Amino acid sequence: MIIRQEKPADLPAIHRIVREAFAGAEHSSGNEQHIVDALRDAGALTLSLVAERDGEIVGHVAFSPVTIGGNEGCWLGMGPVAVAPDAQRRGVGAALIGQGLERIQADGWAGCVVLGDPAYYQRFGFRVSEGLEFEGVPAEYFMAIAFAGAIPVGNAVYHPAFYQ
Repeated sequence: MIIRQEKPADLPAIHRIVREAFAGAEHSSGNEQHIVDALRDAGALTLSLVAERDGEIVGHVAFSPVTIGGNEGCWLGMGPVAVAPDAQRRGVGAALIGQGLERIQADGWAGCVVLGDPAYYQRFGFRVSEGLEFEGVPAEYFMAIAFAGAIPVGNAVYHPAFYQ
């Protein structure tokens, strides 16, 4: 499996995979594929990685800027993370997340937040941090990992593409 930056030719496959990965998911809005498209269109898709196996795109992860406590410029939000249904539970998501976190850390980002299942994301180093909030979500599902300095305090706000 190869983890690489998305290319223009990958966009239809990314859209399809994100849509299929979230179809029927309990906490899905059904809009995740449109969020990725809107982030890209707005120039806010800071990092967009695909997992390729045997020449076929089987997964995708997006990273985009977040504002925490009114401060912007240092932190990213990870998500959506999507894996084609027939490739799930085979390490594709873990490989995308691991590579993504390594790359954003190497690029000098202070840290990353994620909204998701603590049992899954804690294995990558994400932790709940007192004072870090995401409105309308139980605290245990919103986590952060710091690469430089402390985890900031305040309400996290994702790019407007997430709120369409």
